[in-house]
Amino acid sequence: DDDMFSSAFCENSEKLIDVHLFALAAEYYSLSNLGVCTPLEDVLEALKGSSQGASGIKLDEFMNNKKSHEVQVMSELVDSIANYCGIKQVIDIGSGKGYLSSFLSMQYNLKVYGIDSSNSNTNGAHERNRKLKKHWRAYQSRGRANLKTQSLEKTNDRPVESEMKYKTINEEFLNNTKSLQSRDHAIMQDLVPSRGFTEMGIFETRTETEADLVAQTKSHEGKLSEEVLAILNVLPADAVEVFSSSHCNWGELSEEEKVQRKMTSLKTKATKSSESNLYLPLTSCITAETELSDIITDLEDCVMVGLHTCGDLAANTLRIFAAKPEIKAICSVGCCYHLLSEQFENQEECCDKVWGFPMCQYLKDKGWCCGRNARMSACLALERVAVGQMLPTESLFYRAVLQVIIEEMYGVTKSDRHVGKTFSKSSSFIDYVRRSLKKLELDDSKLPDGCIMDYYEKYKHRMNELEAFNMLKVVLAPCIEVLILLDRLCYLKEQENIAWSGLVKLFDPVKSPRCYAVIALKEDSCS
Repeated sequence: DDDMFSSAFCENSEKLIDVHLFALAAEYYSLSNLGVCTPLEDVLEALKGSSQGASGIKLDEFMNNKKSHEVQVMSELVDSIANYCGIKQVIDIGSGKGYLSSFLSMQYNLKVYGIDSSNSNTNGAHERNRKLKKHWRAYQSRGRANLKTQSLEKTNDRPVESEMKYKTINEEFLNNTKSLQSRDHAIMQDLVPSRGFTEMGIFETRTETEADLVAQTKSHEGKLSEEVLAILNVLPADAVEVFSSSHCNWGELSEEEKVQRKMTSLKTKATKSSESNLYLPLTSCITAETELSDIITDLEDCVMVGLHTCGDLAANTLRIFAAKPEIKAICSVGCCYHLLSEQFENQEECCDKVWGFPMCQYLKDKGWCCGRNARMSACLALERVAVGQMLPTESLFYRAVLQVIIEEMYGVTKSDRHVGKTFSKSSSFIDYVRRSLKKLELDDSKLPDGCIMDYYEKYKHRMNELEAFNMLKVVLAPCIEVLILLDRLCYLKEQENIAWSGLVKLFDPVKSPRCYAVIALKEDSCS
């Protein structure tokens, strides 16, 4: 198996000679095939969590479908971790516009500090959270009423069938408990430490059907949160008027009922008051040396989370987690691998610098380096390409020819400036080149239109080659991502105070290509 890649290349010329073997080898070394990931369902079960399921709401009608998916899945996991550790405080690193932070605070009643380096993101998160809080209870009440109506309709439509199905399910559950218990124990015994998860009573037999019914009721209530998340971005400040849930005449109530309603009202007001500061967006640049207590004055035992933390930020959050005793658990999903700093990329002697890669001692001892091209490839989305979302070949071709032009005509091989999303704003290749040269602060007046088109004509017949080359990069992408993610996991395994750590596939990779989370719990959180 170790020779699979080398056999795909010519021994003398080192050129690729067997594309099929290359693809098989890449698949073999992908994270999904290596068997090192812990299934999300097993983690939730170990944490005593439970999947809420889908509500049938089309979230993409209200907000970005990708973000809805990410926030719903990750917030459920984070809440389960917080409950298991007995923690109410969450630190969201790289919180951006505050989607995850708002949802964790509103739906799960967690106290969340969202830290982002962009002041505009922080201000936007403040305003979005204000609107969400204003309409949360009204929307939740309306959603609960809708779910109740739907449930009644289903019950009336198929009462006999529902009763029979319920009876059958519970009989099968009781009969199969022992076999399920054995199977689950076999799956989990090699994935969890001797203390921590194994002490959680993961495989307790639940025979009381009443408990199942309560869990189903909570699941229905949890579905309401998805509807609220769906309107996160579209509600104006005065969109919903909150109506009283009671229309009874106060004079018709008994003294006992009046007292009860007064108590309920006071509890509601107290809850609203306590929730007023549940989510606080902050602006700060996070590094490996950051002292969270300098940013958060009431820092306590907490869970650190990061949803698509960019470049070195993902590595730095793991280092902060390992170093700070207050942080009992972490759930981090990284992205933007191309922005990682590498210790051995330029062979620079810089002992004091903290690098994004490698993190673990094993790869440091090997002096391992990916290089920018490999890291760029790791950002590609194989699963999206596999379902027909093809690469933007034309824009990639424009960018490739532009690089030839600036090297041959301007003698520039490296630049700190970036072209960015110039392609989408350009009407033609000539327009693209001129816009790009201005961004790079190069004089485009020395380059006539005819010269620009000569370069285009010279290379356009090689566009198919470029597409094939990029497809090979897509196939190889998961292997490079494996290296980066396993480096982070191994770093956590090297720490003495970590009770359990693992890689968990959180998201649908078609919806969210960077779908793997690095999760860890410290020993004192599992006691």
